[in-house]
Amino acid sequence: MPVDIASTSSTTTVAPPDPPHASQLDVADELLTLLHDTATEPRPDAQLEALTLAVAADLPVLLWGEPGIGKTAALTQLATALDLPLTTVIASVHEPSDFSGLPVVGDDPAEQGVPMAPPDWAVRLVRAGRGLLFLDELSTAPPAVQAALLRLVLERRIGALRLPRGVRIVAAANPRSSAADGWELSPPLANRFVHLPWAHDHEVVVRGLGGTWPRATLPRLGRTGLPEAVALARRAVCGLLSARPGLVHRLPADEARRGGPWPSPRSWEMTLRLIAFATAAGSSRDVLSALVRGTVGDGPGLELLAAMDRMDLPDPEVLLADPAGAALPERGDLRQAALDAVVAAVRNRPDRPRWDAAWALLVRALETGAPDLVVVPATTLATLRREDWDVPASIERLAGAVSLSRRADRAAARAARAVETDR
Repeated sequence: MPVDIASTSSTTTVAPPDPPHASQLDVADELLTLLHDTATEPRPDAQLEALTLAVAADLPVLLWGEPGIGKTAALTQLATALDLPLTTVIASVHEPSDFSGLPVVGDDPAEQGVPMAPPDWAVRLVRAGRGLLFLDELSTAPPAVQAALLRLVLERRIGALRLPRGVRIVAAANPRSSAADGWELSPPLANRFVHLPWAHDHEVVVRGLGGTWPRATLPRLGRTGLPEAVALARRAVCGLLSARPGLVHRLPADEARRGGPWPSPRSWEMTLRLIAFATAAGSSRDVLSALVRGTVGDGPGLELLAAMDRMDLPDPEVLLADPAGAALPERGDLRQAALDAVVAAVRNRPDRPRWDAAWALLVRALETGAPDLVVVPATTLATLRREDWDVPASIERLAGAVSLSRRADRAAARAARAVETDR
């Protein structure tokens, strides 16, 4: 029996015909629906985590980024993740009275005064009791509007209304070079914000345009460690300001820098709060660095981070008491600082057992880390030897590392000189 080839061929899918009364706009809507039909996947995001922690800490945040970078999209995602209704206000298209309130004459102004009526969006926020207020285009708001925003950002007051505690404030701004008719932020307004730079991630954009956008993993605060987080934050900030009183208040001389983060008693209080929140959430150093530097500026922020690193260093006396069981920091710079502190402790109170214990500790550091980290401490410790102190056998194990490191330094110096000569 002959085979019917036509009946065995694969079936071709034919698009259903358009409905008889379908317009081009109906077809366009279907296409838009397909374009908006995207998936999400969890993805860690340090800058979004920093933003979330600042919002959780009930501090006003200002996102700085070029136009089209995704600041508004990030706020929309954050509002969805926190289950907060989003209210967007374009600061640059409002008058000062929109934030300070419009005077409304009552029945007897001489008796009752003239109340300041708030705008409708503020009334809606108060009625809802919670929400995310997004002040967009802040850098294009003229000075008079910025002045009116001071009370809103700091006291959360708009006219006669006070925003409830459930309302969080986030603003966005473009750098003056890319803002339409941009203004520098006034120092009083700038000092009320946590300033976070906002940038795009190339991989996120490409994957998102392919149909899968990231779903941020929001940080979670650990309730059991809250007292320790507060104690750490207070110790870190107070320790730095006690040693560096000039950092308590330092208004930048440059106008552009005054519109960014700078240290003041207000911004240090904000920094303390952010350290406590980042510690309770177990955030990374990158997130903590962004928050601290975004509040008091790069210089003071980096000093604070360095001071916090030193706070984590082990007590040199504890290390000397048990060199064999000593737990040394993993990070090279912190390990170097710990070993230097041990040598300094021996110098301050030199005796034979402490000197021997320091050598044993250097041997342990050699066995568990980079050999070059023991070179300087070993060289300094050798100079502390008294005439009646025998040289410990452990020095032999260190001599090779010290000699090798010095030969490597000399070789590197010769190579550098050769390159310079060739030029």
